[in-house]
Amino acid sequence: MGVKQLLDLSGRTALVTGGSRGLGLQIAEALGELGARVALVARKGDELDAAVAHLATQNIEAVPLVCDLSDAPAIPPMVARAERTVGPMDILVNNAGATWGAATVDLPLAAWQKVIDVNLTAMFIVTQEVGRCSMVPRREGKVINVASILGLKGGSNEGRRPATLAYSTSKGGVVNFTRALAVEWGRHNINVNAIAPGLFPTRMTRGILEMMGDDVSRQPPLGRLGGPEDLKGIVAVLASDAGSFITGQIIAIDGGVTAM
Repeated sequence: MGVKQLLDLSGRTALVTGGSRGLGLQIAEALGELGARVALVARKGDELDAAVAHLATQNIEAVPLVCDLSDAPAIPPMVARAERTVGPMDILVNNAGATWGAATVDLPLAAWQKVIDVNLTAMFIVTQEVGRCSMVPRREGKVINVASILGLKGGSNEGRRPATLAYSTSKGGVVNFTRALAVEWGRHNINVNAIAPGLFPTRMTRGILEMMGDDVSRQPPLGRLGGPEDLKGIVAVLASDAGSFITGQIIAIDGGVTAM
């Protein structure tokens, strides 16, 4: 089989949480360009509509699904709605996330709970529902979790960067969630992997970039931040037959930061 055929996602369906902007929208672009029909999940309907319109300019069919993933009971009906709309899911991308910058001694319990609820609990429920309804019965599927390099290391001692204990802890959870589920679901022919982005300019990272100034882009060995095309290639591999023998892996896309 040729490489182009291995990467072809024609006829497949994908659910992307946090898909209305930032990294999620970049991932949706990659999946759609390769032929997948994409369902996008986000909390704000207007942002979803803008994302669907943006993808349409690239001839990518996308369906908007409004859901607040911090509301756990709302998740199973959302997954059911996605399946009614686009069919059983072949690809799941758990991208939705939240963060909170504060020194640990000042971190409110409510902030800790919010980050854990969105970054870990919601991911668990979405994955459980997609697995139960689509992937396990059909004995096939690709799960891609979006972790972070902050889930692989302790963080940065850069004084201008706020502490993010809850976020780092949650992303460390995503890392081991990925490994444990890959072992469990391997018998069902389901691949479970994670990508761990470094610093990309997004709405979530805007405050950090403003605090750290222009020199932040020179810190990675490659001398720049992540860009609008930098996740697409690896997502294409992990979502397609090209990655059929890859599971349980955490792949850093960080310009070399974790190699330092």
